[in-house]
Amino acid sequence: MIRVEVVYALPLAQDICSLEVPEGTTVKEAILLSRHAQCDLATHSLAVYGRPAAADTVLREGDRIEILRPLQVDPKQARKRRQSRRRGAR
Repeated sequence: MIRVEVVYALPLAQDICSLEVPEGTTVKEAILLSRHAQCDLATHSLAVYGRPAAADTVLREGDRIEILRPLQVDPKQARKRRQSRRRGAR
């Protein structure tokens, strides 16, 4: 058995779930064993310690699985809006 964490970032907090899973467990299997099983993996990105990971990635002792929510705003568009507001304020 290995210990892993499944983390889901909410708008104002993180929800962390610690699990003991058998060796050879994948990211997807660990999520399904956690209290975050209801997350639609088709619309969420996955990462292990901040690095993008596929659902079939095999976990190792101490891994931290992160379920990433979709972006609300395209970062490029947000930057353009900020720049145009700054130019208008001058």
